[in-house]
Amino acid sequence: MFRPNVGNAWIVGVVGQLQLDVLANRIAAEYGLDVGFEDSPYDTARWVHADRPEDLDAFINGNKGQMALDGDGALVFLAKGAWELRYAAERHPKIVFTATRERRAHKD
Repeated sequence: MFRPNVGNAWIVGVVGQLQLDVLANRIAAEYGLDVGFEDSPYDTARWVHADRPEDLDAFINGNKGQMALDGDGALVFLAKGAWELRYAAERHPKIVFTATRERRAHKD
């Protein structure tokens, strides 16, 4: 799940349509709710960080509409495709874009 910095619609991140179908079926079976999903304009998510906070702040400020937080509060850049991701990486060489991230263990 990604919570965009702009707007209030959460984004469910999946690898394919089957994951959305499974999620919808589980919600229906476990909670009795029918859900539907709308397409997002984004097809790629990358966790971002930088050695210097000011570099990361500059990147965030220049891409506010494409920034989100994951379920653990980690910063994510949402791209509409591979070209846009490459373009952002080329323009911001001090930003590290990571395809995966270890999930923080939650204490229950």
